[in-house]
Amino acid sequence: MQQVNRVIRTRLASDVVLINQIAEYIIGAGGKRLRPALLLLVANALGERSGHRHELAAVIEFIHTATLLHDDVVDESQLRRGKQTANALFGNAASVLVGDFLYSRAFQMMVACDNLRVMQILSDATNVIAEGEVLQLLNMHDPDVDQARYMQVIRYKTAKLFEAAAQLGAVIADAPPAMEAAAAEFGRTIGTAFQIMDDWLDYTGTPESMGKNAGDDLREGKPTLPLIYLIEHGTAEQAQLARDAIEHGGTDRFDTIFTAITESGALDYTLRCAEAEAQAAARAIFSFPDSQFKESLLELCSYSASRQS
Repeated sequence: MQQVNRVIRTRLASDVVLINQIAEYIIGAGGKRLRPALLLLVANALGERSGHRHELAAVIEFIHTATLLHDDVVDESQLRRGKQTANALFGNAASVLVGDFLYSRAFQMMVACDNLRVMQILSDATNVIAEGEVLQLLNMHDPDVDQARYMQVIRYKTAKLFEAAAQLGAVIADAPPAMEAAAAEFGRTIGTAFQIMDDWLDYTGTPESMGKNAGDDLREGKPTLPLIYLIEHGTAEQAQLARDAIEHGGTDRFDTIFTAITESGALDYTLRCAEAEAQAAARAIFSFPDSQFKESLLELCSYSASRQS
């Protein structure tokens, strides 16, 4: 990961001062670096110790960072990882344009790897992620979104980059097709687990632990799983409360809604869904050879459904 960070610093360099300022601010803000770590762990688990793994791990992080910049503009977010968002600090226009810079730099780097399979996976992933962003936008303030539509957004918007990262680890290790498919399944399911847990933490976490304000999804009118469950399984009064919250957004009734989703079992159900995805991820890599890297991947499965931040 130290080598990946060195690649990130080197590749961020630009003659345009504002690009350097915003990119440095975002990358320096921290983050778990989960997606690049996933690529490295899978590559190591399948025997790859050289090649372009650090460059590709940095590509994954650049794509992820670009989506965060654009996300925060669309969501009008003010806080991420406990710090002001780039759009809050530098403005929406600068954030969008630097996000574009990170996307284009990522594509420069992936082309330099001179591997058509790598380019296919990453170009497909960025396209699907963009579709997921639009799907989420269409779902905003729509109380009729069901769990299937909710899961589709997660698979597209969040899990797809996890999937691409893990799959690339297998590709650069020259793994056979079955192993590559297993790696992709691992990334897809663990990415889903992480996002479901994010939606759970939106009601149970604190600003200190999450690095953002509790209830942000509710404020934005996002139909996340706790609210969807409450609409489908709560009392008529609770269901109407959830529908109103999605339609109008705002956190003025956060305490009332939190009580409702707790009493209805929505939070417990959401947690069980995250655990099921994490277990599916662990099953996906059953055929991986035993190693410290496989053990780390399995530990990541446990962490994904038990984290508090």
